[in-house]
Amino acid sequence: MTRSDAVLSPACSSATSDGVEDPRPVVTATRRITHRAEGIAAADRMVPEETPIALSYGGTTHAVMMASPADFEDFALGFSITEGIVAAAGEIESVEVQDLGAGIDIQIRLRDSANRRFEARRRRLAGPVGCGLCGIESIEEAMRSVDEVDASQLRLTPDDVTRAVRLLSGLQPMHRQTGAVHAAGFYLPGKGVVMAREDVGRHNALDKLAGALSRDGISGQGGAVVVTSRVSVEMVQKTAAIGGPFIIAVSAPTALAIRTAEAAGMTLIALVRGDDFDIFTHPDRVVTGGARHVA
Repeated sequence: MTRSDAVLSPACSSATSDGVEDPRPVVTATRRITHRAEGIAAADRMVPEETPIALSYGGTTHAVMMASPADFEDFALGFSITEGIVAAAGEIESVEVQDLGAGIDIQIRLRDSANRRFEARRRRLAGPVGCGLCGIESIEEAMRSVDEVDASQLRLTPDDVTRAVRLLSGLQPMHRQTGAVHAAGFYLPGKGVVMAREDVGRHNALDKLAGALSRDGISGQGGAVVVTSRVSVEMVQKTAAIGGPFIIAVSAPTALAIRTAEAAGMTLIALVRGDDFDIFTHPDRVVTGGARHVA
């Protein structure tokens, strides 16, 4: 593949932006054979790249995600926040992105207090070897308590809900080329979708959005997270971690996501199609008149 066959990630276009001097393509052209009613033909199609990305803390790999090779610093910061490793960007001392050829290693160095908490957490999750019950801690971690967002006074109108989804659809260049990536955006009443990130993984897109919001000093409490995917419990957990009182989705939620959003005081809106949508939790935040847009 030549460089002309690929679309490069603007977020990794230089060592300054994400520490990778030779940017990786996020979208690549591939040859295919199309079978259609009118016949068979050879044609090109743009497909998204998918790369193993390791998130390492203190030199030790914590997680490896299959993700789009872009927005690495946003990913590092957002994952750290939404997974409860840090409470704010200031608890991260440095982020170094290393291209290892087979994948990307993001080396994250935490400040002392955050690092002590993380090391204690890692020891707890490791569990006693051979006890037969080591999975208990991991299950508890997966079902961790969710930050409550019920104190938010933000209200949205039905027009806000449908406008948020409509605006996000115009901020998905990778999806327009491939039809194969997810997006997560942040909608502010009166301003529109002020930030959006795309990725082959829906969780990754939300993590990258969380990191971008944090780096720009935008509070999640004043707007709505908008996603193009279904709503799983992790999407609710990550939205709550940034203080978001709303999650708005194109697809359906899971039962656990609904229960978790209800307990957190989060308004979960899904199945947005044109002017139609369903509200699954805390419907009082969607108003047709009176007070609105109060964060």
